[in-house]
Amino acid sequence: MKNQEIMEIDLKYNWHPCTQMKDHEFLPLIPIKKAKGVYLEDFEGNRYIDAISSWWVNLFGHSNEYINSKIKEQLEKLEHVIFAGFTHEQAIRLSKRLCKLTGFDKVFYADNGSSAVEIAIKMSFHYWKNKGKVRPLFFSLENSYHGETIGALSVGDVGLYKDTYKEILIKNITIPIPKDKSKEETQKALKKAREVFEKHYKDVSALIIEPLVQCAGYMKMHSPEFIKGLRELCNEFDIHLIADEIAVGFGRTGSMFACEQAHIKPDFMLLSKGLTGGYLPLSVVLTTNEIYSAFYCDYTELKAFLHSHSYTANPLGCAAANATLDIFEKGRWVQEKEKWKLKIDNKGLSILEFNKKTSKYIWDSIQKFKDLPNVKEIRQTGMITAIEMIDYPWQERVGLKVYEYGLKNGVLLRPLGNVIYFMPPYIIQKDEIDKMINTAYEGIKALND
Repeated sequence: MKNQEIMEIDLKYNWHPCTQMKDHEFLPLIPIKKAKGVYLEDFEGNRYIDAISSWWVNLFGHSNEYINSKIKEQLEKLEHVIFAGFTHEQAIRLSKRLCKLTGFDKVFYADNGSSAVEIAIKMSFHYWKNKGKVRPLFFSLENSYHGETIGALSVGDVGLYKDTYKEILIKNITIPIPKDKSKEETQKALKKAREVFEKHYKDVSALIIEPLVQCAGYMKMHSPEFIKGLRELCNEFDIHLIADEIAVGFGRTGSMFACEQAHIKPDFMLLSKGLTGGYLPLSVVLTTNEIYSAFYCDYTELKAFLHSHSYTANPLGCAAANATLDIFEKGRWVQEKEKWKLKIDNKGLSILEFNKKTSKYIWDSIQKFKDLPNVKEIRQTGMITAIEMIDYPWQERVGLKVYEYGLKNGVLLRPLGNVIYFMPPYIIQKDEIDKMINTAYEGIKALND
């Protein structure tokens, strides 16, 4: 079958996410036959560098042999079992490892990032109710995004996703963010945050943040000091802090988890996306024994947290997650001739050490974007890099033009408005980085023609 034939069948039946489907009258839908490493390949043999890790999920490349093998092993033993009243080895192992990695005590499983957000805000509200307090409000940051289910939309602040549903959303109050990472802007924002806390804290269950980088919020970046200051305000006013590390966890910001750079521990940490290395839908809500104890009582007190998903703690997803953690623990980068190879149980650079080398190479390589008259700013936090163009009118859809240019030249870029960003799999090599960056550069430059 050819790309065109598959595309026509797809468009007859499928409704794709975050898409105005009418666009596909002129914008080709790319059917992918297979993928390996950083490359996606269509049915006609065209290859595309996956510069966005297929919506920020892929860490160690498509069809990773080690993760493949661990999923296959699990498939021969147990594919799924109800997680109410039953358990299994992969979930037990994964929960123990995640608690050891993060310092939390308890793990609650779900299927995806938005579901994890829903669980955390319900759990926080329910905690206070079990304590005899009704706190119907939530704080979140200006420009924030936490998912597209109703609760997750409610605590977000990106109008493109949220405004249509404003009549049915739960109550939320936004806190101003710093304009940049500078100490002066950080202190200004924290001062404004204090004013909001002082006015509303008695009715607020939790503040939810995406630490260091607001990913779907056009890749806005904050300093660790800002995150630390928010934790201190939550402590002072007795409000839970929910850290949404769904996109920024597992090495994306330079440390295993973004909160580490601020030296803080939230009351809830949410993980998904890279949790399974990009293989299977799985998410977790990590929390403390103190939170857990508010729900632990005799059945007749009716304080249990009654929330469930059919595929909670799916064994195949947990197996992929355990394999991903194996690579973080035992994977080492070794140089062979001009290429770097990721191997298990070898001496060499750790994943995070190698990521630092990669992010520096990307940062050094994008300095040339400053010379383009339509580029406003470049910024980077760890393995997340953003090029923000000037404020083109949204109707011009310049990001879409760069996206199309990328596809024609073998690179998958999916801009956020006027922001072009790179969030590639960690296994990307220098020549692939060069192609990714040069393609984005030429695509932005062509807008001036």
